Amino acid sequence: MPNLTQEQQNDQTVELPTERVISSIPKDNSYAQKWEYPSPQQFYNALRRKGWETPEEHVETMVDIHNFLNEEAWDQVLKWENMRACPCEEDPYLVRLQGRPKDLSPKAWWHSLWGSPRPFDRHDWYIGRCGQERRYVIDYYEGAEETPGVPVFFLDVRPALDDAGSIFCRAKAAAQDKWAEWFSSKKEGGNPSSSTA
Repeated sequence: MPNLTQEQQNDQTVELPTERVISSIPKDNSYAQKWEYPSPQQFYNALRRKGWETPEEHVETMVDIHNFLNEEAWDQVLKWENMRACPCEEDPYLVRLQGRPKDLSPKAWWHSLWGSPRPFDRHDWYIGRCGQERRYVIDYYEGAEETPGVPVFFLDVRPALDDAGSIFCRAKAAAQDKWAEWFSSKKEGGNPSSSTA
């Protein structure tokens, strides 16, 4: 999503597209502008800048997965936001985001103590609505392939426990999930505590 160079690397052998895809995620409360995803060339440049060796022929597929996961994360954010009362009737929008791949979230850290795999990436998204800004934590997990060559990913999207409203939403979602588990009546869609992509 950041504005990255479209220039090819000196040792690059595969010509990568420079076209950018517009997301469904609004940038502000006018909803006229949407966030743009990086082009495959920008994505590759970003990986090289971070020192990550990436086969050039796989970059376009990686960008498709990146975009899909972000759209799924936004869908989960909207489900959480639908749980909140909004007096101004304003729809949420993404103010900014921060990649934090080296910072383990408290929830991921806790589960890792009991043998669960750690996420391969983490983002913090800052959501604007009704003059307020809320932080969401998104942990990205890789699952076992069900079909050879087809990657499986899981998202854990939830509001950070930064304020009373977010704590209430998390507690409410956990209680509803537990109720559904006890009575085997969980409705399709469920609570947005986690997602499979």
